[in-house]
Amino acid sequence: MERREFGKLQYVVKEPGKLAEKNPTIIFLHGAGSRGNDIGVLEQNPFFNDNSHISNENSPFMVFAPLCNRNSWFDMFEQLQDFVKIVADHPAVDANRLYLMGTSMGGYGSWQLAMTMPEYFAALVPVCGGGMRWNVKRLINVPVWAFHGKDDKTVPSEESVFMVEKLNEVGGNARLTLLDNTAHNSWDYAYAQRELFDWMLRQRNTNTPEVQDNEYADSKQFG
Repeated sequence: MERREFGKLQYVVKEPGKLAEKNPTIIFLHGAGSRGNDIGVLEQNPFFNDNSHISNENSPFMVFAPLCNRNSWFDMFEQLQDFVKIVADHPAVDANRLYLMGTSMGGYGSWQLAMTMPEYFAALVPVCGGGMRWNVKRLINVPVWAFHGKDDKTVPSEESVFMVEKLNEVGGNARLTLLDNTAHNSWDYAYAQRELFDWMLRQRNTNTPEVQDNEYADSKQFG
């Protein structure tokens, strides 16, 4: 893992065991427990531990993980959008296989980031997060696999249920794994699932720069 900086944004890059000319790539948004100015805390995030499929030496993914140095990802959202663009332009990144994954605070951030710039992402994996479901039509071409614990009291599982149901209602492709006897920590399960990462690898970016916005009529019911 290598530490880097983009302006005032610190981030880490993890390369696959066998670096190809163009590599499938994950942008990972951590949760509130890793925020701050200590990049070492991010390096110890469960996403990178031994139980995570990302730690497998045969994993083909490059990973770019920025460090949130504010209260939330929404407080640095423009900087985060710029970060996505520099990752997509990286010479070793396969821009057609750029995936977005986030947990808790990062789950909220990943839903919003994908809805803001869906043309960049081949798939979205939000874990115990939520978002503005009236705007999910922007993800109609972005496959989604969400995870949430049924007993989550920090972020109720309904947050993921509402997003996935609404996206499928408008014609999207979303699935949700609800975990029995699981509170807020649904990430350990998600990170360890080879099936999830194999699914991600099968996704290719089918978006265009001109993504259909939600019609005004769709959003009136939400005020």
